[in-house]
Amino acid sequence: KLKLTAVMNNNWSTFTLTGNYTAPVSEIYRVWATQKGIEKWFLRKAVFLTPEGARLADDAYIQAGDTYEWFWHGFDDTVAETGHILEANGKDFLRFTFTAGCIVTIRIYTRESETLVELTQSEIPQESDPAKNLYVQCSHGWLFYLTNLKSYLEGGIDLRNKTVKLTSHFK
Repeated sequence: KLKLTAVMNNNWSTFTLTGNYTAPVSEIYRVWATQKGIEKWFLRKAVFLTPEGARLADDAYIQAGDTYEWFWHGFDDTVAETGHILEANGKDFLRFTFTAGCIVTIRIYTRESETLVELTQSEIPQESDPAKNLYVQCSHGWLFYLTNLKSYLEGGIDLRNKTVKLTSHFK
């Protein structure tokens, strides 16, 4: 059973989601910090590059200074997210840039015999148009992906829609 807790602030610039998992810290870090891992539950395709521009092997761990280009199921290659890995300690902590200059921080730790993933998205810009509100859109998106991470790790089931022809039906 996934227990997600959410901590939101009053100025709509930061939120934190925390989920519990039965997988060890090292496995959860691997599926966040490698191309091969992150494509299993989050992305259709991930490309990680070193600061010198060399592509990382699909099972190589990302490091601070690397860049990324991410592609999602349901969208073609013209829709991509690009950013920078700000920190990656190789075991339980990641920080990277994300949409519109936001920062995402991932902490993975054990408490009460469970592994917790704490995701904080900060520096969310204020938006006057509620339909474009990144705080709401990203918190809902991360909620789904943290749920999918649990489904993948604990049951082997990927909940993502991979049928591109159905994408227009969800809009």
